[in-house]
Amino acid sequence: MTETVSTSATTESVEEFARRARQWLAENMPPIDPDNPPFAVRAEAESWERAKDLQKRLYEGGFAGICFPREYGGLGLDYAYQKAFNDECIRYEMPLILNTPSFTICAATILDMGSEAQKRERISAAIRGDEILVQLLSEPNGGSDLAGVITRADRRDDGTWVINGAKTWSTSAFAGDYGLMLARTDWTVPKHEGLTMFLVPLAAPGITMRRIKEVNGNEEFCEEFFDGLELPADAVVGEVNDGWTVASRQLHHERRAVGGGSEFASGTGAENANEMPPDHVGLAEATGQGDDARVQDLAGRALARRIVKKQLIDHVGRAIGNGSLPPNAGTLIRLFHAETTELEVDTALAIAGTAGVVDEGDELSGMLDIGVRYLSRQTGSLGGGSSEMARNVIGERILGFPREFAADRGVPFNQVKRNKT
Repeated sequence: MTETVSTSATTESVEEFARRARQWLAENMPPIDPDNPPFAVRAEAESWERAKDLQKRLYEGGFAGICFPREYGGLGLDYAYQKAFNDECIRYEMPLILNTPSFTICAATILDMGSEAQKRERISAAIRGDEILVQLLSEPNGGSDLAGVITRADRRDDGTWVINGAKTWSTSAFAGDYGLMLARTDWTVPKHEGLTMFLVPLAAPGITMRRIKEVNGNEEFCEEFFDGLELPADAVVGEVNDGWTVASRQLHHERRAVGGGSEFASGTGAENANEMPPDHVGLAEATGQGDDARVQDLAGRALARRIVKKQLIDHVGRAIGNGSLPPNAGTLIRLFHAETTELEVDTALAIAGTAGVVDEGDELSGMLDIGVRYLSRQTGSLGGGSSEMARNVIGERILGFPREFAADRGVPFNQVKRNKT
């Protein structure tokens, strides 16, 4: 059992905690210019090693895992303390890439659904900066139908499991130590009822991992192939054949994380250049359009939406906390975030014009990153399920609309037609 960090924070007011954090940050964390921060490139192993080192500093200083329970290595404090710390750390280098998926999705899911041993071992190791947790959910033939996974897990007589199949689009899996993996354990029941979630050590024999190269040259995502991977009985997260309950909770955390509304995120700055809001006013002035009423209208619309997004995060977070909105309301944040990101990048490219996509060898050549960002602006519309699925969740589970028709609902999975016309 790992000892938790000793701290006096539990007897401190939020103001006292913030004051102590302010002093500690100034003495222990590297200062940065928040308007021009250093960016962690997720596709590079060095970024993850640097993040783990910074996380270890936070842990040793007593400022890691602020909202995680003390028995699992955190501080057990209210979200107000985390928000206060976020305000103080904005001018210091932070291990931001550890937030998603390690803390805000995986550790949060294990906290809700894992065994006592899984909580004490995996959450504590992540908070200490010793381990990184990732997701192994999507499959090559699955699309957005997460419940339709065909990676199979067969249980032996001694209780161990053998995994065979494949996963894809696994965010930063190459840097991970453990992954939450959904597999099919019963083919004779409807698809949602025959799934089990497993906690997989990614260095185990039987796993082959490959990097995926995107259209913009990034290699953050991975695909994994499981060939006779053996897992012990205690690798199961939640209950056997109740993996959809775990996955649903995991998606809840993912949608909140993607939208920026998780209490388990430490720090709120941009972890990479693509997350920095475009400077629409600067683009307009650089291209000689600062006085153009049409361009001013475009820039103003994007800025207004950015402000509304921040207010929506605060509103939905409070509403979920006091019970006036269901947990699924986090999908509102995730959908609005995706649409805001697309609007901001589209607006930036509309203002930059050809300077955003063509190197003309002049002072505007620095705008080419806008064109590159345009290529991947829809990633926020896919994480945690597509935006179309998010609208279904909002309609059916928040607004109470009738469920969308599904031909395979209630049909044993081994009788569902797949890959047939």
